[in-house]
Amino acid sequence: MRRAVFLDRDGVLNRNVLNPATSAYESPLTPEQFELLPQVVPALQLLRDADYLLFLVSNQPNYAKGKASMRVLQAIHRRLEATLAEGHISLAACYYCYHHPAFTGQCVCRKPSPHFLFKARDAFGIELAHSWMVGDRQTDIECGRAAGARTLEISGSPGSKTDANQVAADLWSAARVITSELGR
Repeated sequence: MRRAVFLDRDGVLNRNVLNPATSAYESPLTPEQFELLPQVVPALQLLRDADYLLFLVSNQPNYAKGKASMRVLQAIHRRLEATLAEGHISLAACYYCYHHPAFTGQCVCRKPSPHFLFKARDAFGIELAHSWMVGDRQTDIECGRAAGARTLEISGSPGSKTDANQVAADLWSAARVITSELGR
């Protein structure tokens, strides 16, 4: 049996950045804006050392919205990979949805669809019931639940309302929760 941790990117692995055009915190729009959150590398090392395969599952609609080119989004992804490689972390696979329903219509891959979790299950022999989806939005939690995975919400608000199986303040805390559940 192979188990996995599926990770959202923005707000889980890296900081969201202030977009001056929208006055909202959003995905980075340049590689230079990409910055891992504190303790992400040790958290991923802990999960990896506990024999979890690590996957990235992320909605990245900035291409569909015309905010970023595919070339820029690929450069941001290369920066993520390089930063993780410095900590000797590699992801089993990265799955990005570049669609947005208001701009491209409906698609099969945008979370909360479990499409990418099923794709990883089929490609890597993942036992979803023994796996986790970690994210900071309700769509991440719905995605994990729809796939039959356990769910963990990253939330800076103690006592936030969620239907996730677990809540943690950051990825380091999440990794500790996940690895503490191994014997149960």
